[in-house]
Amino acid sequence: MKFKWMAAVAVVVAGVGLVGAGTAQAAGNAVLGGGSGLVFDNNSACSLTSIGYDSANRLVGLTAGHCASAGARLAAEKTLDAGVIGVVAYSDNGEGLDFAVLQFDPALVTPVRTVGPTTIAGLGAAPGPGATVCTSGRTSGSDCGVVWGGLEGSTINQSCSKPGDSGGPVTVGDRLVGMNQGRLTGLGGIGFNVPCVGAGNPLHSPAFFAPIDQILEAVNATGGVGAGFRPF
Repeated sequence: MKFKWMAAVAVVVAGVGLVGAGTAQAAGNAVLGGGSGLVFDNNSACSLTSIGYDSANRLVGLTAGHCASAGARLAAEKTLDAGVIGVVAYSDNGEGLDFAVLQFDPALVTPVRTVGPTTIAGLGAAPGPGATVCTSGRTSGSDCGVVWGGLEGSTINQSCSKPGDSGGPVTVGDRLVGMNQGRLTGLGGIGFNVPCVGAGNPLHSPAFFAPIDQILEAVNATGGVGAGFRPF
């Protein structure tokens, strides 16, 4: 069933023209905010970190870099009838901070601050050990967990993370503090992998995220689409 669904997504994305080509006719409008599900023409599915505008007032968003390469087209998982709604403007392909910048077609996308219980009204610094952060993703939904500490530029926390949650927002209250990038499967040469059964069950391998200030510093350094990002 999973492969049939992904094949259907691929047909939808591949069958619509590129954003801005002027040939696609959308049947719907995609409502997107932090935690919304995205599908790409490489058959991957990930979560949107946040949506907003860059310094050139382009409608842009962020997700994990390992989700898709630059040039990949994307659709909204819950509004596939809108067709292709954007393109990956930049991706480090998971080889750096693991981030990608998305450029959306404003005629096809309605940005929102709130998706489910997650509201993003601004930016914040990643908290230290002992604090609680909350995550949101297209696979696991919403969950919260304690911060254990930092590791090689990432922040380790005990929230639920499953495939497809990559790129989702990490928040403290209504402040975006990070981008979820997956769960740990080993540390110090010792392998471990206890998948998350569901949000609310803390018995699983910890997740990790990149602080949003580091992500945005790297986005600004590209000098292109997404530079000067501010949440909607």
